[in-house]
Amino acid sequence: MMSKIPAKFEGLGKKELDNEILRAAIIAELDAINLYEQMAALASDKNLKEILLDVAKEEKTHVGEFQALLLNRDKEQAKELEAGREEVKEEVGE
Repeated sequence: MMSKIPAKFEGLGKKELDNEILRAAIIAELDAINLYEQMAALASDKNLKEILLDVAKEEKTHVGEFQALLLNRDKEQAKELEAGREEVKEEVGE
């Protein structure tokens, strides 16, 4: 299922708008990863499966690029990401 990206950005300042654009870009890349990996799982052709998984891997790099930029700009997001990592470590040891 593809995510619905909000289209109404009225009232946001430039910084907030840029952060929302980055989040929307991350959502789009995650949707693409899911789509390509699901199609690869269904594909019977070895070459098609390989290409789909390679493209999905590239999309994961794009997520990293957008996330790095977002974390540089939104310190609260960076702080909460780290808090989430710590919670996982405490709860499940990973």
